[in-house]
Amino acid sequence: MSDKKSSNQSWGGRFSEPTDAFVARFTASVNFDQRLYKQDIEGSQAHAAMLTQVGILNEQEHQQIKTGLDEILNDIETGIFQWSVELEDVHMNIEAALTAKIGVTGKKLHTGRSRNDQVATDIRLWLRSEITTIQRELHRLQEGLLFIAEREASTIMPGFTHLQTAQPVTFGHHLLAWYEMLARDQGRLADCKKRLNQSPLGSAALAGTTYPIDRAYTAKLLGFEGPTANSLDSVSDRDFAIEFCAFASLLMTHLSRASEELVLWASAQFDFIDLPDRFCTGSSIMPQKKNPDVPELVRGKTGRTHGHLISLLTLMKSQPLAYNKDNQEDKEPLFDCVDTVRDCLRAFADMVPAITAKKDNMYQAAQRGFSTATDLADYLVGKDVAFRDAHEIVGSAVAYGIKTGKDLSEMSIDELQKFGGMITADVFDVLTLEGSVAARNHIGGTAPKQVTFAVARARQQLANQVTTF
Repeated sequence: MSDKKSSNQSWGGRFSEPTDAFVARFTASVNFDQRLYKQDIEGSQAHAAMLTQVGILNEQEHQQIKTGLDEILNDIETGIFQWSVELEDVHMNIEAALTAKIGVTGKKLHTGRSRNDQVATDIRLWLRSEITTIQRELHRLQEGLLFIAEREASTIMPGFTHLQTAQPVTFGHHLLAWYEMLARDQGRLADCKKRLNQSPLGSAALAGTTYPIDRAYTAKLLGFEGPTANSLDSVSDRDFAIEFCAFASLLMTHLSRASEELVLWASAQFDFIDLPDRFCTGSSIMPQKKNPDVPELVRGKTGRTHGHLISLLTLMKSQPLAYNKDNQEDKEPLFDCVDTVRDCLRAFADMVPAITAKKDNMYQAAQRGFSTATDLADYLVGKDVAFRDAHEIVGSAVAYGIKTGKDLSEMSIDELQKFGGMITADVFDVLTLEGSVAARNHIGGTAPKQVTFAVARARQQLANQVTTF
């Protein structure tokens, strides 16, 4: 038995039979694009104001539309609005409700525009608002990192390459590396916001309109920097959505790297940090477990954002100009990407300032693995030994240390002089962990003094940043 037929009065005049009920459900987007209702009404209010200014609507009609749209907004937000799949999308649901409220005047609202430029405007308005929220959450996470970096400016831990002990660093310095990643992300997000802030409204279906509209006026009313320059591009462009997802993919990659380190550091094998209980869960069978679920889940959700970027790139790669129904598939990946990024940033911003560093464990770990070997090589270079020769001398000393179970700092001066007669007692000044980190006292270095300077610089940058969102 076949489905019943359905029709859509907004465009049904051309058709000799109604749309199949399954096809109506298959092609409808209202189940997910209804979240654009505020932006759709905001855009319609601006469009109505412009139509009135240029004389297409009179003041009475404008007031009817304005009041009707305000009532619909209230109906939606109080939960009494009835969404209809037969009306396809958020735009036609709101327009049909407006016409039902105010009669034929409601049908005049669509003069000089199309759903093509309408949806392009709605998505830009929605994403612009969401970006502002995400900028603030990202800013909050950056502040949290600076708080703990300053607190741990002198806390020594092992630095790694290949996940092997390399050189001692400070915990504050390590956290500032995360901060730098996020600072670049904040810049990319600001660029994305700037490029999307152009108004497509008035581009109509693809070629513009014959009505004497004022696109600059609607752009100003909606807070855009100006109207888009080409009507074909205006209705078919989704670069801004792709660019946001590209930003999101990089941001989530950075959060995933940080998450991986948090998971490692919180493990019994590292035991460098303690995560607050409220960001962890237990095991249903192993009562001793404290699982770092928040960083693990952030690490896992990174795959979602990467997938959404690929989805949008693939969606757009073969589309001819201008608008195509394919573009209905742009919303769900973008919506989920925004939700994922916002929630992950919120979780991280809440969690990071509450991390407790286990300083003794970090320090003891830095003492293992000959982390001051490079310092000894640099010391020898200061004694006029060629670096390659110094490298070989230190390598021999490390081999001896492995055999005897002694760190370089634990060897006697007599033992060290077996590998180089130029070594004197002052070598122990550079073989201590404190001496190693303090010696790297330059911009970008791990010295506690430089960490403190870097935090101060970053705080000034954040103070300036706030004015942009």
